[in-house]
Amino acid sequence: MQVRANADNPVLVGRSRIGKRPRTAAEGARRSRPSKDSGAIGRHRFCTPGAIPFERYVASHHGHDGSVTPISESALMPTAPRLHLVDGTYELFRAHYSPGPGRTDPSGANVKASVGLARSLLALLDDGDEHVTHIAVAFDHPIESFRNAQFAGYKSSAGVDEELLAQFDLAEEAVRAVGITVWPMDTVEADDALATAAVLWREQTAQVRICTPDKDLAQVVDGRRIVQVDRARGREIDEPAVRAKFGVGPRQIPDYLGLVGDAADGIPGIPGFGAKTAARLLDRYGHIDDIPLDTSWDIDIRGAERLQTTLRQRLDDAHLYRDLARLRTDVELTESLQDLRFDGTDHGRFTDWCAHVGARTLAERPKRWRTPQ
Repeated sequence: MQVRANADNPVLVGRSRIGKRPRTAAEGARRSRPSKDSGAIGRHRFCTPGAIPFERYVASHHGHDGSVTPISESALMPTAPRLHLVDGTYELFRAHYSPGPGRTDPSGANVKASVGLARSLLALLDDGDEHVTHIAVAFDHPIESFRNAQFAGYKSSAGVDEELLAQFDLAEEAVRAVGITVWPMDTVEADDALATAAVLWREQTAQVRICTPDKDLAQVVDGRRIVQVDRARGREIDEPAVRAKFGVGPRQIPDYLGLVGDAADGIPGIPGFGAKTAARLLDRYGHIDDIPLDTSWDIDIRGAERLQTTLRQRLDDAHLYRDLARLRTDVELTESLQDLRFDGTDHGRFTDWCAHVGARTLAERPKRWRTPQ
């Protein structure tokens, strides 16, 4: 008989030996041994339906008599959308500073970052393991946001390569030409838009995959329903991976960054509070405001008295840094989830963009073209 996945019936999934079914239940379990690294995308693992990774997989139901009945991929594929949320600013910076030769358009302008971004998005759309159904890309445009008014040292466009800053408009047009929804954020940050979308559509999707390794977005990770994906390192960061990496849970990430700081965002943190100290305190007490300031800590922390005095004196700064690290989840997004469905690339628009930047061979890369209405 065929058995559909449900909460009481985990299913065997994996990415290797495509088309070769386990001959026995023991062999199936052996193939499914999880990765030792909880943060890595394991090649095989047991998953419940909410965690089905949309990979090319072979699944089997093992009967009480030892028989093995394969379950078709279509029977296991969740019908709910799989939403990919991409940090376009991160991808643009990554492409600009990646190894390899530069690229200029016919006028001589630097377009390496924009072309690299387009290639990266096409690769994501073509990745059968990612199985993109719905997707949006958010940009910091400009890089400054409301947080700069709260703290002068917050990240800004100062010192950023002018040739990179000049490509934001071009990059956004590339994303639209590929056929993907674009969110250019001018007051809030791209991360705020991604966090809002993840929380807003969490219950309407099989999984939300936030494509960025940025620390601050770890705060919206939720079990395996909302995960981060570090595509450069091939790592998937779910809630256990957040705890393994930082020593705290997702909801404590703003407090953690408030104490430790985040150099990428210009948040300095509180002097003396390193990653291990902050993690131990938050693991014990929960949040910054719950850490005792007038009574001794009941865990062994080196230099506890000095650190307690520092925190007491710098508590306002800790609150500020925590608030800077806390992402907004109330950004107004005009699109519906259905608007984010990827229906293919517009042939004319994309080929025109490729011709504009002098990347004619890139015009042949899309594998799915939008059907004319």
